[in-house]
Amino acid sequence: MSIAPSLSAPLVDLSNPDVFVAAYPHDHFRWLRRNDPVWWNPSQFGTGFWVVSRYKDIWEVSLDQKTFSSARQGAIQKDWKEDEYVAQEHLLINQDPPKHTKYRRLVNMGFSPKMVTKLTEHIYELSDHIIDNVAARGECDFVTDVAAELPLQVILEMIGVPLTDRHRVFDWSNKMLAYDDPEYQTSPEVPHMASAEMFMYANELALKRQSNPKDDLVSVLMEAEVDGEKLSVAEFNCFFLLLAVAGNETTRNTISGGMLALIEHPEQRARLMADRSLLDSAVEEIVRWVSPVMAFRRTATRDVVLAGRQIREGDSVCLWYGSANRDETMFEDPDRFDVGRTPNEHLGFGIGPHFCLGANLARLEIRIMFERLLERLPDIQLAGPVERLRSNFINGIKHMPVRFTPERS
Repeated sequence: MSIAPSLSAPLVDLSNPDVFVAAYPHDHFRWLRRNDPVWWNPSQFGTGFWVVSRYKDIWEVSLDQKTFSSARQGAIQKDWKEDEYVAQEHLLINQDPPKHTKYRRLVNMGFSPKMVTKLTEHIYELSDHIIDNVAARGECDFVTDVAAELPLQVILEMIGVPLTDRHRVFDWSNKMLAYDDPEYQTSPEVPHMASAEMFMYANELALKRQSNPKDDLVSVLMEAEVDGEKLSVAEFNCFFLLLAVAGNETTRNTISGGMLALIEHPEQRARLMADRSLLDSAVEEIVRWVSPVMAFRRTATRDVVLAGRQIREGDSVCLWYGSANRDETMFEDPDRFDVGRTPNEHLGFGIGPHFCLGANLARLEIRIMFERLLERLPDIQLAGPVERLRSNFINGIKHMPVRFTPERS
């Protein structure tokens, strides 16, 4: 049995998004890993949940989908109303095998290393164009002007969405995932309206592809069959939503958080600039350091013991990847940002059957964007306060004003 919480334990309710506004509460998770690695978090906002904080326990839960289900209550730790969850049950993140395996196979090939490598030259072109738009100004909001643009443009081109509509998708993404942030949620209906608008948009695009198929993922999904049947409208909509939103949101926040890490650790930025062969290891370290998805939920399908804790059937079990990525038993000096860190078996992309579908693409986008930034805008510094997202799901930065020496044309 794990050690019971003592008076020295940090009193933190991880269901409260306010806890994450200033910074990720690493001190709390450090205490949990050492003293209470599977801890019951009573919630003032709804049902409590188990907090799994250690690397090895998250690995164990992730690989046992028969015991720990993604489908039973969904992967996002939130007390959904029944109608809210029904609208999401076709999302890949909310499915278990064998259904998850069949549906993931539909789009797997589009994100294979071979397919992603073909995009390399185009991603260089997009990155340079994005930097062109700010380089002469000497200042910008790094999040909206730089970090958000590359993953948004890449995934929307792959799906088949015209780039002229990219800011509509950006707006819908913010409203759906940042449901606890007052900048985006002016009323409780905002995320529902955003998802409805995105579904309508997806249906319009699908109708166009029926009569005029193209070499994009919408056309692939329109032709796809599972067990001899075409995707339903709801299934297609959920695929579109997941690709469009997850395909830009997490990489945007990784690039933003990575830039902040390089600014706050100038010796590591200088090291990377002096030795570009470290770019690949730097990408992995940035993903570990940022951990853009803080946590996903699993639901116990039976009574089970995990790390000495008795978990009951139906209990929510929350996997905190940012904590696993600072686990002292897995990473030497885990609170040090090290662009040359190796080995670096982080869980920033998850683990097991739900390993991030777009990991290869994300790695390529992050590497190329930082390669071009280090070359063209090497002295980026903060020019104002960093505004973090109010969320206990996405580790995000909303705004990050920066300044740099203007690039001469």
